Amino acid sequence: MRYFLRLEDFTTGVAQRLSIAFLVIAASLALYQVITRFAFGAPSTWSEVITRTAMIWSVFLGVAVAFKHGAMISVEVIQTSLPPRIGLGLYLLANVGSLIFFTVLLWQGYLMTLRVMPQSLAALDISIAWAYAALPVGSGFILISVAAAMVRAAQGDWLIARNAEDT
Repeated sequence: MRYFLRLEDFTTGVAQRLSIAFLVIAASLALYQVITRFAFGAPSTWSEVITRTAMIWSVFLGVAVAFKHGAMISVEVIQTSLPPRIGLGLYLLANVGSLIFFTVLLWQGYLMTLRVMPQSLAALDISIAWAYAALPVGSGFILISVAAAMVRAAQGDWLIARNAEDT
């Protein structure tokens, strides 16, 4: 399990760096779009499409980081009001639901990416599959992160964090 948790630290670090990079790209191109549209009266045709795609990638990669740090919406109020074992069970059950959801999203995202390969992004001559690929790639990172959160919880990290909040 130690090696799996190290792998998750590495993959989540990669996801975080890529998410930040895509967010910087999106913000920069959105600013460029605003300047060209309102300052010069000549909006670019390509920056909006790349901004949208970069935001999609940023979100799907950032979710893995959010799961690692416990920043996802959860039923924490209910979990902490229950006895520790039941709260842990609820936490693990919620994560099993996340594993199922993101496994389905990975598979369906992969199929969708294959299906849209012949199509091009508006105003660009590249495949729209680059945008759709965020679903399976991001889901892969998320699955690793959720599984690692479950391992950490089973090893007692969830209980330590819970007890720290109670004091």
